[in-house]
Amino acid sequence: MGKPQGPGPAVRPVGQDHRATPFELLFDLVYVFAATQITAYLAHEHSPYGVLQGLLILALLWGTWSGYTWLGNHSRADEGLIRAGMAGAMAAMFVVALAIPEAWRDAPGGLPGPVVLVCAYFLVRWVHLAVYAVAATGDAGLRQQIVITWFPLLAGAALLLFGALLGGWAQALLFAVALLVDWAGIYLTAKRGAWRLHSPTHLTERHGLFIILALGESTVAIGVGAAGQPIGVPLVSVAVLGIGTAVCLWWLYFDAVAPAARRRLVEAHGAARVSLAVDAYTYGHFPLVAGIVLTALGVEGVVAHVGVGGPLGAFYALSLFGGAALYLAGHLLFERLVHRTTSLPRLVAAGVLVAVGPAAAALAPLVGLAGLVAVLIVLIVVETRQPRRNSHPTTPPVEATARTFGTGTVEDLAGNREDRDRKAD
Repeated sequence: MGKPQGPGPAVRPVGQDHRATPFELLFDLVYVFAATQITAYLAHEHSPYGVLQGLLILALLWGTWSGYTWLGNHSRADEGLIRAGMAGAMAAMFVVALAIPEAWRDAPGGLPGPVVLVCAYFLVRWVHLAVYAVAATGDAGLRQQIVITWFPLLAGAALLLFGALLGGWAQALLFAVALLVDWAGIYLTAKRGAWRLHSPTHLTERHGLFIILALGESTVAIGVGAAGQPIGVPLVSVAVLGIGTAVCLWWLYFDAVAPAARRRLVEAHGAARVSLAVDAYTYGHFPLVAGIVLTALGVEGVVAHVGVGGPLGAFYALSLFGGAALYLAGHLLFERLVHRTTSLPRLVAAGVLVAVGPAAAALAPLVGLAGLVAVLIVLIVVETRQPRRNSHPTTPPVEATARTFGTGTVEDLAGNREDRDRKAD
């Protein structure tokens, strides 16, 4: 029997120490624009139904991003066929982002917005699986796994297209069912499937970088809300509190949670490692991202109304406090999936935010945002005084990002070059 053929020179598999590449960061930029589009849509709709619509689109985007992250964990994303495929997917995803304002209600003239969004979305998914199949050449188990993934994808795409054609509540219902079919189908087949996780460091780093990009949207929201307002003490105060919110959300993820989870993933092996990655990262990180987006919406509302006078209002109060509560709930889920434990301080803080949210609607915008920052700071102080789960040193996220952009030490660069040469041989 002949030796299994590899994917060829157009695709180069990665090693266990592989890190995120600059091209993957470039790929993420279209998702930054898409997140901005979603936040703008939520602010424009200003209703619970609009929030549901925005979260459905966010879930579609998250599914595509997760797929390309796993692809980049299998083969280098900045070379050959993978780079070409991801470049095409970037263009298609940008079309998806452009169509978000018309995702639920077609504007007069031009192409039908909902249909354009669905078609561009399906193109992104099709390119992903097609390129993945080529990268999996020589790995029969992985190629079979990719073939199986087509079934929930095609079923979900059909539901999305029917929803786009029908519009209204039927569209929202069919979009939700499509996501359920797609996500559940992939999840059930992946748990005991043949997906490969070559580099735990790459997977955790990619998700951490996406959290940073989502937090960047919360800072952009401050600028959007402040547009056209004169600089004064109220605006400066709320801007500082808005940045404080972003810093607190960053701290709660990167100070202890992310390093401990990365160590846990590195320590796992085989099918257990893949299962943990699917549970805790591919699916478990979506509540974190959704919570950040909703919190950014609330911050934007606070900034926009700080100089107007009057209370914050139910919509922005629930977005602000509910988004932060969802973010903490995502942390609780993440911790349960990774460590099988529950953080009591975070559980209490999430409960406080849920309880205070409705009452915050009657508060002044500045007071409401200050209350949120106070709760988050208290939580950080309480957790800082507790013993850490694991005190082993880890690579700080800032250093990881620096290496991603190629600003590591000479030894790092030399080691990477030697690793590339060794693999090429």
